[in-house]
Amino acid sequence: MGRNVTLDFIRGVAILGILLLNISAFGLPKAAYLNPAWYGEITSRDAWTWAVLDLFAQVKFLTLFALLFGAGLQLLLPRGTRWIQSRLTLLALLGFIHGLLFWDGDILLAYALVGLVCWRLVREAHDVKSLFNTGVLLYAVGVGVLILLGLIADTGQSRAWVPDASTLMYEHYWKLNGGMEAISNRTDMLSANLLALGAQYGWQLAGMMLIGGALMRCGWLKGQFSLRHYRRCAAICIPLGMLINLPAIIAQWQLNWDYRWCAFLLQAPREISAPIQTLGYAALAYGYWPQISRSRLAAAVVCVGRMALTNYLLQTLICTTLFYHFGLFMEFDRLTLLAFVVPVWLINLIFSVLWLRQFRQGPVEWLWRQLTARASGISFRDTFR
Repeated sequence: MGRNVTLDFIRGVAILGILLLNISAFGLPKAAYLNPAWYGEITSRDAWTWAVLDLFAQVKFLTLFALLFGAGLQLLLPRGTRWIQSRLTLLALLGFIHGLLFWDGDILLAYALVGLVCWRLVREAHDVKSLFNTGVLLYAVGVGVLILLGLIADTGQSRAWVPDASTLMYEHYWKLNGGMEAISNRTDMLSANLLALGAQYGWQLAGMMLIGGALMRCGWLKGQFSLRHYRRCAAICIPLGMLINLPAIIAQWQLNWDYRWCAFLLQAPREISAPIQTLGYAALAYGYWPQISRSRLAAAVVCVGRMALTNYLLQTLICTTLFYHFGLFMEFDRLTLLAFVVPVWLINLIFSVLWLRQFRQGPVEWLWRQLTARASGISFRDTFR
């Protein structure tokens, strides 16, 4: 069976879109990812940049990627237990190495660990409706835990939310100097991320994977519905998601990004809106694919989607080199950092197009497939071509 080109395009959009948020995680302290007033004050440039990204991108592209990851689990079911478990275990190992040695913002480990649980839920689901409803329930549990954490959180300001000068200096030091000091700090962050995954975020991630599996099983993510259906979904879901999220954005601004409200309670509307808006983005691609597919840019984005893992790691390689090895960390504000996004996108696009002219898969995808075949004990002949 041939590849679903539209699905590759959506995956490419997700990988490129994730960088819109990750660029601030590369170029600014950890606290800046959610808190635009991380330095205690805020400029209008930072506030408006944060607000626009929050409305259109924050959480949305990660949610889209989780949806597609779940769809991939559904597609992998015919491969069998050993193949899927080996594949996800190797991804978890890659994520662990990536998060420990290269960048503390890794998502691969979380996706792999949750995927190791979710693929069985996808396989055992009796029908599409029960799979979809279970996904919605798990996602709702995650949002509920987030609200609960906000209700019991300390009302005082957190150093992780507004770090003091010494904390900022230390983060600047270990990120630029690297070595064992950096590994030690990334180990601590990895532990904290795993704790958050088990307590709260993992529920939402699992929910989106099950929803993605259900939508793949029913044919929605295969593009089997009418163009009119997809266009109607996009016209409803995208504005609805924004409508849910916008009041929370305004409230955070009015509350001057207060820790208790903005780190927890007012995150909930964004989390609720994200799946709705994400489905709208996917529907937009399917609904207008006849027009989108005529573009050379769309063809290049398809190539990025086919090499999603390679391109995700390539973004880390480029950005850690720029900000940590060339000393650009904490040198730019949120808006200026967006200027780095386009060149990185261009590298992703050009590299993917050129590589796939010569080979069938991205280099990391090929290695992942080869190691999966060996680890699972399944004979699978494959080459770059």
